[in-house]
Amino acid sequence: MATNSPTALRWWFAVAMRRLREAAGISREAAAQAIRGSVSAIAHIENGRSLPKPLELESLLALYGVVERAEAFQRLRERARKGKDWFVGFEQHDVPEDFGLFLGMESSASQLEGWDAQVVAGAFQTRRYAEATIRGAEPDLSEDEVARRVDLRMARQRMIFEEGEPPLVWRVVASTALEWEVGGKDVLREQLLHLADLADRPGIKLQVLPTTVGAHTGVEGTFTILSAPPELEDYPGCVYAETLVKPYYYEELEQIRKYRNALTELRIKASKPEKTSALFRQLAKEL
Repeated sequence: MATNSPTALRWWFAVAMRRLREAAGISREAAAQAIRGSVSAIAHIENGRSLPKPLELESLLALYGVVERAEAFQRLRERARKGKDWFVGFEQHDVPEDFGLFLGMESSASQLEGWDAQVVAGAFQTRRYAEATIRGAEPDLSEDEVARRVDLRMARQRMIFEEGEPPLVWRVVASTALEWEVGGKDVLREQLLHLADLADRPGIKLQVLPTTVGAHTGVEGTFTILSAPPELEDYPGCVYAETLVKPYYYEELEQIRKYRNALTELRIKASKPEKTSALFRQLAKEL
């Protein structure tokens, strides 16, 4: 899957450049000398704030011992420079910088996996459930702000499931998250039936973790594992975890492994994917 998100491309480019430098055992000072620039210029390249000029990129790749990959990196640089994010046009305060990075990577990922501890994932929410969730989380928002955020969430879903080749999706949701009457019984019933329909789609696996499992590896909260498209061989993906204050991105292989192992344990204890659609419909019927 080729991504057109400049935000995601810039980030992936930045991480790849940092990892290549570290793998070569090169300091930022030495890299700065190679392009006749400053250490802060290298830092800006490696945190996604700026892109190197074509000749600077060639010099850095030669220093890092991967000159044979110059053509691929030049293409990636050009795409990052010229692309346009799908969420451009939404209000800036509705798409903070940290969340914009997530939106770019989410719409570009080859696979989306994760665990939902409290509510249904935003990518799966109905409009009414999304509205109730946003109002509950941020009760001081105005009517217009709520409406814009709901529109953004619905646009996210279209980008994931309707634009181009959709990613493989596999999520586990806590059974307690399906009991909160978000928006009331009618809204929750509609949401459960929507989940049932999604679970019947090819390429989407949903599971429910029952309360009877007791303590589990998801007790620290919701997270999403985003797998990068195959074209980005230097970037295995990342884990996105959101808090009340700010989101966190975990990209080191050991960090990703810990989250993936936690998700594997949750999958083992959760309902079988092939039975989950019927479970959602049964829960909706019991409301």
